[in-house]
Amino acid sequence: MRFQTPLVPARLIRRYKRFLADCRLEGGHEVTAHCANPGSMMGLAEPGMKIWLEPNDDPRKKLKFGWRLVEHENGHFTGVDTSVPNRALRAALEAGEIPELAAYGTVRPEVKYGASSRVDFLLSETGLPDAYVEVKSVTLSRQPGLAEFPDSVTARGTKHLGELAAMAEAGHRAIMLYLVQRTDCDRFALAADIDPAYAAQFDAAAAKGVERLVYATQITPKGVWIGDKL
Repeated sequence: MRFQTPLVPARLIRRYKRFLADCRLEGGHEVTAHCANPGSMMGLAEPGMKIWLEPNDDPRKKLKFGWRLVEHENGHFTGVDTSVPNRALRAALEAGEIPELAAYGTVRPEVKYGASSRVDFLLSETGLPDAYVEVKSVTLSRQPGLAEFPDSVTARGTKHLGELAAMAEAGHRAIMLYLVQRTDCDRFALAADIDPAYAAQFDAAAAKGVERLVYATQITPKGVWIGDKL
């Protein structure tokens, strides 16, 4: 998935109110960018960090920049926009690039299911059970090479696991797909110390047949693509 507009580098001044970030462009001009990430962004929102913003000229948008990436001092990237994984994954699913799900010919995003929820993707194919796929963006890393989820308590994520478990019990495939938006990680674990309820619900869901898939991403200022399975 290529970014629609070429990204521009900046330095983070501060992130506040979860969805706002003050930034300084290379020429010194200060702007406020939209931060499409409701999580804590632990380790990713320190003042002075090099970040990448996507400009826009959409008259319907009040903020003219969106925060897309963090560039770490070691040259690795982290994607901070939680909407990017779904866009990148949709392209990969439609192209049959996820081996575990390549047999499905129909990919429908944002389909209603469960208790007033929408599943990220519903996959269908004649002769196969429907596959309900929830996607989570993984950006936390507290140990070198290890990506973790979640980075804060997520009641919504816990609810989604319960709804996936219900789909599995009903005879469908139910998949929790974690997309690691960090190029410096090759392992994954649940952050049970941050959200014990989520970790417990995951174990309960897995016991009922919910599958777990973890994929890496390839990230540059040009775009984000699905990488190897972790």
